[in-house]
Amino acid sequence: MNAPRPQAWHEALHRLQREGLPHALATVVTSAGSTPREPGARMVITEDAVCDTLGGGTFEFQVIDAAREKLARGESGMSLEAFALGGRSGQCCGGFVNVLLEVFPGNAATLAIFGAGHVGNELVRLAAPLPWRVLWHDSRDGVFPAWATDQPRLACRHAADPQAAVTALPAGSHALVLTHDHAEDRVLVDALLKRSDMASIGLIGSKSKWASFRSRLKDAGHDEMALARVRCPIGMANGGTGGDKTPYAIAIAAMAELLPMVGNAERADPRGLEPAELRQLFN
Repeated sequence: MNAPRPQAWHEALHRLQREGLPHALATVVTSAGSTPREPGARMVITEDAVCDTLGGGTFEFQVIDAAREKLARGESGMSLEAFALGGRSGQCCGGFVNVLLEVFPGNAATLAIFGAGHVGNELVRLAAPLPWRVLWHDSRDGVFPAWATDQPRLACRHAADPQAAVTALPAGSHALVLTHDHAEDRVLVDALLKRSDMASIGLIGSKSKWASFRSRLKDAGHDEMALARVRCPIGMANGGTGGDKTPYAIAIAAMAELLPMVGNAERADPRGLEPAELRQLFN
């Protein structure tokens, strides 16, 4: 059997951007003297993989290390790395290379939706243009629509065991619970509250539904501070739906409630390198 062909940098970049996974793009922008690759050579780096090459040797390992350090720190944006191949990199060719590192930290957030009913469908559609990873769960067979099969940043998960599905969520996820079954909703909220690392928890339903859930969850050992983490009904922080209880209206209100929770993280300036740095490159 033939081994699979290694991905070129542009194929890897497209895949990682589509899936919203953390990665860095390294580009040789200038070189002088004897160097392994010419300006324009590119390489894509992730936490555990490298696609394409800048020429190999110590210089390439240093580029990979620099990129992975930035990924580990959650940095984003551009930086310029200078390599004197005979000095910093200890290579006999002795040239000089400037490498532009563009670091993409991945999805802005992870949204876990439990329930593939009408509201769940509208939520997933509304989330599609956003740079979020969406994990869509349902305990029933065959309920996910055909259009969700190959959507970027969307994973459809059959969650026969709701507690196990909650355990598998990444830390910092935003969870929305809106299944077809109240008992399943309660199991999910109970499991979510047992995790202290969820970014937010939302539950669909009426105030009377939450009053019933609240009493049972309190009996299950959750204190007032924990119960205050649950938003129910969802979408009320932004004024709710104004009486409109259609799935689309509920989904819009729920997403409007989530947006400021996700958007508070500071982002690096996306405009790139300062003009003075660019002038130095081409002098």
